[in-house]
Amino acid sequence: MDNNLDTMFRVSSNPHVRAKDTTSRIMLYVVIALLPATLFGVFNFGFHALLLVLITVLTTVLSEYIFDRCMKKNITIMDFSAVVTGLLLALNLPPNAPLWIGVIGGVFAIIVVKMLFGGLGQNFMNPALGARCFLLISFTSIMTNFDCDAYTGATPLAVLKAGESVNVLEMIVGRTAGTIGETSMIAILIGAVFLLVMKVIDLKVPASYLLSFVVFLLLFSGRGFDVEYIVSQLAGGGLMLGAFFMATDYVTRPITAKGQLVFGVFLGIMTGIFRLFGPSAEGVSYAIILGNLLVPLIENVTKPMAFGKKKVKKEAG
Repeated sequence: MDNNLDTMFRVSSNPHVRAKDTTSRIMLYVVIALLPATLFGVFNFGFHALLLVLITVLTTVLSEYIFDRCMKKNITIMDFSAVVTGLLLALNLPPNAPLWIGVIGGVFAIIVVKMLFGGLGQNFMNPALGARCFLLISFTSIMTNFDCDAYTGATPLAVLKAGESVNVLEMIVGRTAGTIGETSMIAILIGAVFLLVMKVIDLKVPASYLLSFVVFLLLFSGRGFDVEYIVSQLAGGGLMLGAFFMATDYVTRPITAKGQLVFGVFLGIMTGIFRLFGPSAEGVSYAIILGNLLVPLIENVTKPMAFGKKKVKKEAG
């Protein structure tokens, strides 16, 4: 056989499609995109919020470094994934939470959810959200206490759930109680636009998530087409942060286009169920975690047909 022809038919091991973007560059883009929400959170809640962010990020980075050293593996902290995990976890913490909450959550996110399952690319759920749910279950009173020097009382969604009115404009700007990074819809959307422009994410998951959530509200909230109510639901409870920064996680979302749409619709429905019919006014974290667990099933149902194959219809009888 001709040597040139022989070379043409040689197939190397995957991956076969390569891009200029590296993991570290993508993670760095995510860090940059999270800066507006982070900076606004520090401005909104004060110095303790800044300390909590720094301690949580430091904990996630050190946890990954120590685990790699103990297991005699390559040090992976330079891919910035631990920084992203720590930053997302910190932005999901109450601004008045004690610093040790960030330490416990950071260790759990990296060691339990990420590294024990093989590290980046092997975790079955979003590490930051896994840690947040762990903290919510273990330290409920701390994780649901949003009183601080700037704000006292319930979050806007809790007020809304109680049937009272909220200031929608303040929710959009972010001058309300809540976790460090969830309050400002504007700051989150600035970061989301950056990720879209840099093509780190696309709109399949966020758009299907938010649209299905709005449809669920229209059908089951009993408020009809109440624009003020719908916007306040979209602006509160970390929905925007979850839709653009956590539901779009490459590892824990489906890889198929149809699967991503199904995933987003599932998240929208589950978030609506948790918010309208559950005891909590939020529900984004639990919805995404449940969605993460169902990703293998979603991918199996929505996987495209292999090239060269066709569906065979079974004849009756």
